[in-house]
Amino acid sequence: MVEYSYELKVPKSRVAVIIGKEGSVKKDLEESTKTKLEIDSKEGDVFVSGEDALGLYTAREIIKAIGRGFNPDIAKLLLKPDYIFEVVDLKEFIGKSKDAMLRLKGRVIGKEGKSRRLIEELTECDISVFGRTIGIIGDPESAASARQAVESLLRGSNHSTVYKWLERRRREMKRKAIMNM
Repeated sequence: MVEYSYELKVPKSRVAVIIGKEGSVKKDLEESTKTKLEIDSKEGDVFVSGEDALGLYTAREIIKAIGRGFNPDIAKLLLKPDYIFEVVDLKEFIGKSKDAMLRLKGRVIGKEGKSRRLIEELTECDISVFGRTIGIIGDPESAASARQAVESLLRGSNHSTVYKWLERRRREMKRKAIMNM
């Protein structure tokens, strides 16, 4: 048997979430992915090892998702084979300006979270705005739509234009699903 391993860096503020109450999240993750986790809470280093390459990859994606602000229950959706995790890096859209970063995050979140909630509803994805990134969890086609919507907002598109595009996209996907039945 070959043992594989990964080393991940997560924000120190998210280490406790990965461990969970009395180690519950860590234990559950180890069992569901057949991996072993070693966590250095002082440095934010997570070492993942195991013999199952797919389990290892899945554990890595779940840990990255939790590290990017997702609730562990939502991150565990990645255990489903038809779910993916995408990250949009805000640095691609601006320089280092903190004001510009806050403005962009605000565009994606919207007033009282309305924009983010609408994108989540129209794409059936989960979105987390954390640090300098925006994370998306969903099936590949929906996640691609959510990513495109988020990137459009980051580039300055009108919210209404993005919502209309998402609604049209959603109708197309439903029509396609009905045709394939």
